[in-house]
Amino acid sequence: MLELYFVRHGETEWNRENRLQGRLNSPLTERGVKHAVLLAERLAAEDFAAVISSSSNRAVETAKILLGKKEGLPFFTDDRLMEIDLGDWQGKTQEEIQASDPRGYECYYHYPHLYSRPGCEGFLDVKKRLEGFLEDLESNFTHGKLLIVTHGMVIKVLQQLVCKGLPVERLWDPPWIEGTSVTIVRAGGGLRELVVEGDISHLKNL
Repeated sequence: MLELYFVRHGETEWNRENRLQGRLNSPLTERGVKHAVLLAERLAAEDFAAVISSSSNRAVETAKILLGKKEGLPFFTDDRLMEIDLGDWQGKTQEEIQASDPRGYECYYHYPHLYSRPGCEGFLDVKKRLEGFLEDLESNFTHGKLLIVTHGMVIKVLQQLVCKGLPVERLWDPPWIEGTSVTIVRAGGGLRELVVEGDISHLKNL
């Protein structure tokens, strides 16, 4: 049985400014680094077989903090773990997007089954590449723990569409995925089970 520890990257400058990042990048804030360090301390005793990260800088930076002193642990990046491609929304604040594309904004946040924009990914596109990623993991690893650093939307799709099998309409059902939150999936024998969703217990004393 595999235990997959999915972690969202730490807070970035654009997260703090309420800007959508998508495939663009923004550096971790001091707070984002601090939260990643606290999570590294929490995960220090876990015996991971490998670390796999989105190739986005903010995810790689978070993954390297989580690695800490685990020298020699295999480290890979995979583009299938990248955030949803939002095209010309990327780098804009939610307020700017709502003003320039009110229907697209409304669909994205309130009616996700209706969201579609030319040249951009939809939620089912994210599901498809995530399914392929999981299938490859299950073929290459039969047991053990893997640490996977990725993005908020990828983890939402993992929770709602992949593991729970819910329709796209339910994509935004809680819990919310905070920076450095942990979502754990057990996978094996053709089954995937959500064990932990969006846990931020390492931040409880802040």
